[in-house]
Amino acid sequence: MSTADHRHTRRDYTRAELRRGDLHENPLSLLNEWLEAAREAGNPDPTAMILATADADGQPSARTVLLKHVDPEGLAWYTDSRSRKGQDLSENPRAALLFYWPETERQIRVEGPVTALPGDLADTYFHQRPRGSQIAAAASTQSHPVAGRDELEQRVRSLEQQYPEGDIPRDPAWIGYRLQPELFEFWQGRPNRLHDRFQYHRAGSDWEITRLMP
Repeated sequence: MSTADHRHTRRDYTRAELRRGDLHENPLSLLNEWLEAAREAGNPDPTAMILATADADGQPSARTVLLKHVDPEGLAWYTDSRSRKGQDLSENPRAALLFYWPETERQIRVEGPVTALPGDLADTYFHQRPRGSQIAAAASTQSHPVAGRDELEQRVRSLEQQYPEGDIPRDPAWIGYRLQPELFEFWQGRPNRLHDRFQYHRAGSDWEITRLMP
């Protein structure tokens, strides 16, 4: 059995600080600001976020998805509802999101209930995707077993023959989800692990802000 010792793998965080005066009253505004800063700093996937879900028995699972839009109601992404994450959300419609941008030494955590978006929003976004992405989504029952790569590629070829031009119909199982935030945490790395952390907690229509120890 191989072993590895990573106890000496470390770096310091020195790029910035986060003070109470840097915060916005609405955490969604600060999220958008930090996301754009990550993009400008050269992060190739600034909208990538870890989505953590749990099934009815409390078994957690996590994966990376891409944030597609932010509105006053929350943060939205799109996926196959037949996937493990979709099944988890049907049993336990709450989730947590995590953004991490090493270029700016920042993290954001978000928690809250999740609801499905209306079908017309899923239609609009699905048909904005490149044709190849539409075909790939239509060809795959996400997270389900497949005999091999050849079977997937045959499914793609069949769809290309069935729909030689224009958009591919969206499978009703391919939908959008929105997390409605109840809690945000903004983390800015600081030297010697004395990081800056601020938590936003929803209180009615307002947000209560608390500094947390690192």
